[in-house]
Amino acid sequence: MDSGDLLDVVKVVEESVMRLRPSLVLTHHSRDLNVDHRVVHQAVLTACRPLPDQPVRELLFFEVASSTEWGSPRGPDAFAPNCFYDIDRYLERKAAALREYASEMREFPHARSIEAIEHLARWRGASVGRRAAEAFEVGRSLV
Repeated sequence: MDSGDLLDVVKVVEESVMRLRPSLVLTHHSRDLNVDHRVVHQAVLTACRPLPDQPVRELLFFEVASSTEWGSPRGPDAFAPNCFYDIDRYLERKAAALREYASEMREFPHARSIEAIEHLARWRGASVGRRAAEAFEVGRSLV
């Protein structure tokens, strides 16, 4: 995606947003190391800009193991989660879904291993008093 035109990606996202009219959109964090993730982040921000007919009321940024924390971890743009969803009852389902992504998964202690991702969910949960959580950074919330 780094060699394509950002406007082409924006148009695809905008069309989907206007057709599906979601109230909540999740996208990658802006500081991910993966260039494709950064392009998608920028396209989503553009497609979900707060215009009068915009259906998106909440925009959340998520972390990607071995991409978000390997990007620039310091400074004002570092991933700083301030929204958490309790995923304890879904953690095994998440692990099963990740096993389907086998070509991209690695062996522990790699950050993109099932074990590391489960540890991260436990850590995110413990930081908000839950057994497991998914962490997000609020990009916009109009409730």
